[in-house]
Amino acid sequence: MSYDFFAFADRMKYIKRWQLMRSVREENIMEHSQQVAMFAHALAVIKNRIYGGNVNAEKAVLYAVYHECAEVMTGDLPTPIKYFDNSIRGAYKNLEEKASLKLLSMLPKELEGDFAASIIPDAQSEEYAIMKAADRLAAYVKCLEELRCGNNEFAKAKKSIEDDLHSRNMPEVEYFFKNFIESFSLTLDELDTI
Repeated sequence: MSYDFFAFADRMKYIKRWQLMRSVREENIMEHSQQVAMFAHALAVIKNRIYGGNVNAEKAVLYAVYHECAEVMTGDLPTPIKYFDNSIRGAYKNLEEKASLKLLSMLPKELEGDFAASIIPDAQSEEYAIMKAADRLAAYVKCLEELRCGNNEFAKAKKSIEDDLHSRNMPEVEYFFKNFIESFSLTLDELDTI
């Protein structure tokens, strides 16, 4: 018997983000998830090393790796639609949960539990909060990239996402902003290259 889970997950590379906005460079949910995983790891390490936290960095990273996988069945609903009102948001969340369960059913029974912990995360956990902040950081970096290329389509999104990130009152996010964000607006020649 062949199981379809990984073949479906591999299709994340075909799901485009930012569908309602003109982009200089298209982005898919697979590459986005990798960036979110990298940022989640950074935020968890910062929280633990700098601020004395006790976050499981590996769990935050796994949440990030799989946080968009349901979209291989649902597609990426643009943010203005997804958050238009509570009934749409609730219905879409329900649809994502069903898609996640469907994906889990595409694994051998003996593996489902191991993947379920990452695909259906504990939304009350610190690791989940870290992953959600990392998700927003990735969106913010996308805005910086587009603005650097002269695409003002992302100016309002940048402001909105920046406000959201600062409103989270997460010292690890503020640390990331202070120490890393500025470099994302630089060209390759401006970066400190060897």
